[in-house]
Amino acid sequence: MKEKKQKTGIVVWILSLIALLVASIALNKPGGKPETIQEVMKDAVLHEHNKLSLFGIIDVNPAVVSAFTVTGILLVFALIIRIFVIPKFKYVPGKLQLLLESWVGLFDGLAKSNSPHRNGFLGLYVFSAGTYIFTSTLFELLGLQAVTTGGISIALPAPISDVNAAIALGCLSYIVILSGGIAGNGLKGVGRTLKDFSLPISMSFRLFGALLSGLLVTELVYYYIALSFVLPVVVGVLFTLLHALIQAYVLTMLTALFYGEVSERHERVAVA
Repeated sequence: MKEKKQKTGIVVWILSLIALLVASIALNKPGGKPETIQEVMKDAVLHEHNKLSLFGIIDVNPAVVSAFTVTGILLVFALIIRIFVIPKFKYVPGKLQLLLESWVGLFDGLAKSNSPHRNGFLGLYVFSAGTYIFTSTLFELLGLQAVTTGGISIALPAPISDVNAAIALGCLSYIVILSGGIAGNGLKGVGRTLKDFSLPISMSFRLFGALLSGLLVTELVYYYIALSFVLPVVVGVLFTLLHALIQAYVLTMLTALFYGEVSERHERVAVA
C-alpha cells in the first residue's frame, strides 16, 4: 500500500510539473513584472531604484542590509560556538568538532604554506575573509525578502554582489599585505608592496565580476516565467556554491601568496 501511494504521489507530482511547464510555455510572457529585463539587470548592478530603508535613517543598497545581516549571523554563531561548543571539544573529535577543525585548518595551512616565516595574523585574516565570502555568497540562497522604498518585494542579494563591498574587501586585503611588508622588511616592504599597485583593483573586480555573473544569470532565469520552474533551483544553487568555494579560495590564496612574498626577509650576503 505504501509503495502504491508513493508511486501515485510521484506520478501526480510529475503531471503537475508538466502542466505548469506547458502553461508557462503557452503564455510565453514575462512574469507580470513592471520592469523590463534590461532594467532588472541594470538595477541588479547599480541599485538605482530598488533601495531599502536602513532603520528609517537613510536609503541604502540591498547589499548593505545583507552585509549587516551576514555579519550579525556570523558574530552570533561565533559566540555560540565559543561558549557552548569549544569547551566540550574532545581528543577524539565528533562530527561538528571535525568540521570546525577542518575549516580552520584549511586557512591555517594556506597561511603557513605561503608565508612560513610570518603567518600568525595572516591566518586569522584569511580565515575571517574566507568565511565571510563563503557565508555571504551562500546567504542569497536563503531568499530572505525585504520591501523596498518603492513598495516592491525583493530577495536580499549577496553582500559582495555590490561593487562597493568587493572594492572594500579587495583594498582591505591589500592593506593586510602592506602590513606584512612593513612588519617583515620595514620601508623596503612598503616599496615591494606598492610595486603591485593594481593588485587591489584586480582582486576587487575579480570577486565582484564572478559573483555578479551568477546574480545576473539567476535574475535572467527568474524573470521569464517559461524558465521559472525547477531551472532556477538548479542554476541558483550550482552558481552560488561554485562561486562561494572558488572566490573564498582565490582571494585568500592571493592574499596569503603576496603577504608571504613581501614579508619575507632578504638578507644580504657579504662577499669576501
